[in-house]
Amino acid sequence: MTKFGVLPPWLVLDPLLRGWLLEDIGRGDRTTNTLLVEGVTSGTAKWIAKAPGIITGLPVAARVFQILNENVSFTAVTPEGARCEPGQVVAKIHGSLDALLMGERVALNLAMRLSGIATLTNIYVEKIADLTARLVDTRKTTPGLRLLEKYATVVGGAINHRVGLDDAVMIKDNHIAAAGGIGEAIGRVRSQIPYPLTIEVETESLEQVKEALQHQADIIMLDNMPLDMMHQAVQLIRQQDSRVKIEASGNVTLETIRGIAETGVDYISSSAPITQSKWLDLSMRIVL
Repeated sequence: MTKFGVLPPWLVLDPLLRGWLLEDIGRGDRTTNTLLVEGVTSGTAKWIAKAPGIITGLPVAARVFQILNENVSFTAVTPEGARCEPGQVVAKIHGSLDALLMGERVALNLAMRLSGIATLTNIYVEKIADLTARLVDTRKTTPGLRLLEKYATVVGGAINHRVGLDDAVMIKDNHIAAAGGIGEAIGRVRSQIPYPLTIEVETESLEQVKEALQHQADIIMLDNMPLDMMHQAVQLIRQQDSRVKIEASGNVTLETIRGIAETGVDYISSSAPITQSKWLDLSMRIVL
């Protein structure tokens, strides 16, 4: 089983879930509202895995059904963050049939998407599990789904990078160009940001690494560097300021991640677990 992520409170997630339900249901479920057998008001459904992976998003799925009817019972048969195999029962749901049928698609879509992310994330994490580097996610997320997609990467064993632009300062190549240099950028930012925020600087050369060190960046990102240059940059940073954290980014694949980790960086950031993951196929079966 992988590690647990912490979901945002329902106060934050409920408006998103309600919006997605409204998108799907619209003015009413024409099929469910007209075809339900008279007198049959409740039923049971099973969720079944159709592919191997890591189950993620079951608390969110349960909430979808309970928004439609608070009396719906959702039981996770396969625990959140556990591995599943094809044919395995993932969850059992009991309650009002109209809630089960109207909530089916939104709940399944979310769980399949999040499970796919957690599954691919874990494959990346396992590649470097015996090394000190940690995999972190990025802000390359689906609009509206960022909080949940980042939750899924944590379930898969990664850790979150900043969730939004207000979490930390990251001075990237375009910021450096706009400010006129790394030193100028760090100076301006440091004079205005709140005390707890850290400053990360993206570097593409050893000269930029030296400049970031000179101006006391908290985190130095080594962006798209060849491995030999990355080795040199890590040694330079460790020798000059051991408190500085080192992040590697760019060209991170299942084939390259281990070599990057072996350079001695602290973190490896990659959008791949989110942007390249495949949905984990799940299905729902009603049992009256």
